[in-house]
Amino acid sequence: MDLKYTRKNVYKEADGNELEKIYGFAEGYKAFLDSSKTERDAALTAKKLAEEKGFKPFSFSEKLKAGDKRYFINRHKNVFLISVGTEDVAKDGVRIMVAHVDSPRLDLKPNPMYEEAGLCYLKTHYYGGIKKYQWTAIPLALHGAVILKDGTKKEIRIGDEESEPVFYINDLLPHLGADQMSKNAGRFIDGEQLNVVVGGLPYPDKEANNKIKLTVLSVLNEKYGMCEEDF
Repeated sequence: MDLKYTRKNVYKEADGNELEKIYGFAEGYKAFLDSSKTERDAALTAKKLAEEKGFKPFSFSEKLKAGDKRYFINRHKNVFLISVGTEDVAKDGVRIMVAHVDSPRLDLKPNPMYEEAGLCYLKTHYYGGIKKYQWTAIPLALHGAVILKDGTKKEIRIGDEESEPVFYINDLLPHLGADQMSKNAGRFIDGEQLNVVVGGLPYPDKEANNKIKLTVLSVLNEKYGMCEEDF
């Protein structure tokens, strides 16, 4: 009996069919990550995948029978999938599988928009275990939902398509960042510095104040019907 265990590289051991399945799974997982950047997005993706597998919306008034497949979504963030079997629940119990959607991200603070030095920014607060220095000078997308004054809910997705603008967080140029470079990674970028640049064009009204901010608000109003108070 061999008491030792030697780890093997699956790509060296797998045949063509196995590799095809591995790559197929990876492509599906990549597509899931692309469409599920927040827990709300993940819930919508799970709903779509469940319906493709024959799951239907759950009703509390419905009496289920063996073979029924139902889904229930709680507050747009939690998804429950129910597959009814044939065994006696009182005798054999139920089988529960649980998975957690982890969504490290930057959330917008209440009333986040401000104008400074010819640019418009959104104030953020990081959620989850992130390395703050990794979030500067990279393209960012905005995902979320806003409830307007009349109760209308608007889903917001900006920055995923090639034709759409993206957002970013300013960082110092190397020759201006000597003090910054002397800090360790945990203090390289402070959380209060993670404010997102969202606009730089002035509104074409000479009498208006905060022209950059007004341009951004006018775009949001045109596309989603929202105003600054809706934040």
